[in-house]
Amino acid sequence: MTHTYQISGMTCNGCRTTVEKTLNQMEGLSAEVTLNPPMATITMQQHIATDKLQTALSKAGNYVIEDNDGSKMNHHHEMKHDSKQAEVVTPMANGTGKFYCPMHCEGEKMYDKAGDCPVCGMHLVQEQTVAQKAQYTCPMHPEIIRDAAGSCPICGMNLVPMQPSDSDENKVYDDLWKKMKVSIIFTVPVFLIAMISMIPNNPLMKIMDMQKWNYLQFILTLPVVFYACWMFFVRAWKSIITWNLNMFTLVGIGTGVAFLFSIVGMLFPDLFPNEFKSMDGTVSLYFEATAVILTLVLLGQLLEAKAHSQTSGAIRELLKLAPTEATLVKDGDDSIISIHDIKKGDLLRVKPGDKIPVDGKISEGESTIDESMITGEPIPVDKISGDSVSSGTINGNKSFVMIAEKVGAETLLSQIVQMVNNASRSKAPIQKLADNIAKYFVPIVVIISVITFMIWANFGPEPALVYGFINAIAVLIIACPCALGLATPMSVMVGVGKGATSGVLIKNAEALEHLNKVNVLITDKTGTITEGKPTVEKVFSSENKETEILQNIASLNQYSEHPLAEAVVKYAKTKNISLVNVRDFEAVSGKGVIGTVNNNKVALGNKKLMEQVGAVIPADIEQKIIEEQKLGKTVSYISVGGNVVGFVSISDAIKATSKDAIQELMRQGVEVIMLTGDNENTAKAVATELHLSSYKAGCLPEDKLKEIKRLQAEGKIVAMAGDGINDAPALAQADIGIAMGTGTDVAIESAKITLVKGDLQGIVKAKNLSHAVMKNIKQNLFFAFIYNVLGVPIAAGILYPFFGILLSPMIAALAMSFSSVSVILNALRLKSLKI
Repeated sequence: MTHTYQISGMTCNGCRTTVEKTLNQMEGLSAEVTLNPPMATITMQQHIATDKLQTALSKAGNYVIEDNDGSKMNHHHEMKHDSKQAEVVTPMANGTGKFYCPMHCEGEKMYDKAGDCPVCGMHLVQEQTVAQKAQYTCPMHPEIIRDAAGSCPICGMNLVPMQPSDSDENKVYDDLWKKMKVSIIFTVPVFLIAMISMIPNNPLMKIMDMQKWNYLQFILTLPVVFYACWMFFVRAWKSIITWNLNMFTLVGIGTGVAFLFSIVGMLFPDLFPNEFKSMDGTVSLYFEATAVILTLVLLGQLLEAKAHSQTSGAIRELLKLAPTEATLVKDGDDSIISIHDIKKGDLLRVKPGDKIPVDGKISEGESTIDESMITGEPIPVDKISGDSVSSGTINGNKSFVMIAEKVGAETLLSQIVQMVNNASRSKAPIQKLADNIAKYFVPIVVIISVITFMIWANFGPEPALVYGFINAIAVLIIACPCALGLATPMSVMVGVGKGATSGVLIKNAEALEHLNKVNVLITDKTGTITEGKPTVEKVFSSENKETEILQNIASLNQYSEHPLAEAVVKYAKTKNISLVNVRDFEAVSGKGVIGTVNNNKVALGNKKLMEQVGAVIPADIEQKIIEEQKLGKTVSYISVGGNVVGFVSISDAIKATSKDAIQELMRQGVEVIMLTGDNENTAKAVATELHLSSYKAGCLPEDKLKEIKRLQAEGKIVAMAGDGINDAPALAQADIGIAMGTGTDVAIESAKITLVKGDLQGIVKAKNLSHAVMKNIKQNLFFAFIYNVLGVPIAAGILYPFFGILLSPMIAALAMSFSSVSVILNALRLKSLKI
C-alpha cells in the first residue's frame, strides 16, 4: 500500500535528505521525499500509524508529518478528560523532565530523574524549556486534571494550577536550607562543649564528668551525621563502589574516620595508647570536628546551589518571554486561547504592550516592536504589513493582526532556549586538562593523607599520633576536585546565556573557545555586509520592450527564493505586470535561473550563466552593465532565445554598522576577506567603500569552499559569515561558521554561531564574548589549581617546621566549601560584561 503525506519543517535539500533517510530506516516501509512540494510518498508492507512516523521524525528534527486530510501528529497528543482517571501530565515548571550534571561528567548524558550525579555526586540540574501547557487540579481530589481553570466536578472546589511556583534549583536550595538549620542547631552546642572543655579548670566538670559530656556530644552529632549530612556519606559510598572518586569520597572518608574513631574512643578508651588520651584519662574525641566539618560542607553546598541557580538565569529570563495566551481572530470575533492551541495559519491580534505569541508576519496594521530580548539591540524596530515578528518580543503602542507561521518548538524563542541548553552542556577543549587531572586527583590525595599520617606519627612532636591523625583528616577535607570540575562549565553556561540575550547564539563550547583564536573572517556580501533587501533600480531593454522583458523575468523568478528574485517579482507587481506560467524552470547554483516563458528560452543571471547557455552579449549592453557595476549595483543579464537583450540593475544598501564592525575586527588582528558571487566591478566598489584589504568576485559556493581550505592549509583559523543556506558547504568547512540573519532552522543547524540580527557587529560581540569567557575560564582553572596545589601541603603541615602553623580540619572544611563557590562567583561576573 502507498500513501502520500505532507511534511512541514523542511527548508533545504539537507532537510529533505534527513527526512527521507529517517523514514527509510523504519522497518517495513520505503519512502521518497520531495522538497517542492514538501511531500513524502511512503510504500508500506503493513499499515503504520502516523504517530509512529511522527515519533521517528521528531527525533531527527522539527519536522511534522500529516495526512492529506491535514490531521497533524505533533509532539503532544490530547487525551479526553475523565474525572475518575488522571491524564498523563507533561513536565511542568519550565522543565523538560530531563536532568544533567553541571560538571558534565558524562558529557551530554541526560537523566530521567532528579538526584545526584553518579560520577561526581553533585545535584543534577533540570533542563529548562519553554513552559508546557498549564494544567489545573483539585487540592482535595488530585486525580482531577483539567486544561483550564474551573471547579472540581466532585467537591466543587476551585481548581488550582499544577505548575509549581519554584524552579528545581529553588527546591534544592530550600531542602538544603532546611537541613542546614537542623545541622546548625545541633552543631553549635557540640562545638561549645568542645571549646569550653579546653578552658583551664573546665567549668563543665562541675556539672558532670567528661565521659557524660562525651556521650552528650555523640547524641547531638547523630542528627548532623544521619539526617542533615547523610547524603554526603551516601555519595561517598556510591563513588567508591563505582570507582568514580570525587570530593564526597574525601569528605566521607575524613569525617567518617573521625566519627568512628570518636565512638570507639568513647566506648573502648583502653584500646588507645596514652598519646590519644587527655589528662583525665579519656580519649580526645572529634565529634565537634565531625559536626563542624559536615556543617561547613553543607554550607558550601547551600551557597553553591544559590550561586548555581544564577548561572542559568539567562535561560530563565528567556523563558519568561514566552507568553501563555493569545488573541485568536476568527470570523470577525476575538477570543483568548492558550498558546498551545495556536495552529499555523491562525490570525492573531496583538494589542499594545502584548508579547508576540508565535513567529509569523503582520497581515494587518503596523507597530513598533521591542526585540532587545532576542537581538540585544535596545532600539525598537518599526514593523509594517508583511514584516516578520518573533515570539517573545514586545509590541509597542499600536495594535495589529498577524498570521502564525511557526508554533511550538519551531519558534525562534524555543530554538534559542534549546540551543543555549545544548551549548551549556557541551565541553570546551580546554576542559580536557582538568578532566585528566580529576581522574587521578582523589587517589593521590588519599595517598598523601596516608603519607602525612605516617610522617607525623614517626617524626612529629608528641602527641605524634594525634598530630598525624588531625593533619591526615585536614588533607582529605581541604582537597577540592569540584573547583577544577566547575571551572570551565560554569563560565561556558554564563557566557552562552550572556550571548543569547545579546543576539549571539553559540552552538557549543568548542565554538566559543575557537572563536577567540580566529584570525581570518570570510564574509559574503548580500545579506551579510549589505542589508539583504535588494530593490530594482531599472530594467533595460535594447529593443525598448521593458514591459515584455519584465514579465518574462518576473514570471521566471516567481519560482526562486533568492533575494534578488524576490526583488524582481516585487518590482513587477508595482508595475501591475501579470505573471505567466513557466516550463522547465531550473535554478543554477551561483549563476541564476533559466526556463521557458511564452515558448521562449529565458535566462536571468550573471555572466557565467550567459556563457553556460551560449548567449551572445552585445558590446553596447556590456558597456552599460559595466557602468552600473562601478556604481556598486548588482546587474543580472537577460537573454531570450540565446541573445542578451537587456539587464536588470539592483541595489542593496550596505548596512550602517558594517564599516565600523570590519574596522574593529581588523584592529583586533582579524583579516577580513569578502567572497561574493557578484561581478568584479560591483565587488570592488563595495570593498573600496569598506576599506577591505582583500576580496574575490564571481565566487560560486565551491569557490568559497576551496578558498577556506587554502587558508586553513596555511595554518589560519577561519571564520565564515554567510546566510546559512547557500553558503552551507563553506560554513561547515570553516573552523567557525557564523550564520547571519533570522536564526532559522537551517542557520542554526549549519553554523556554530548564529547572529539573530544578521549584523557584522554581532561578530564583534561574539569575538569579545569569546575572549572574555576564555579569560574567565583560565582564571577559574588557575584558582582551582593553585588552591589545591597550596592547600594540600599546608593541610599536611609543611609550614609547621618553619612557622609552627597547622591547619585545623575545620578551617580546611571552610576553605574547601568556599573554593567551588568562588569559581561560580567568578563565572557570574560575565553576566555584567559589556560586549
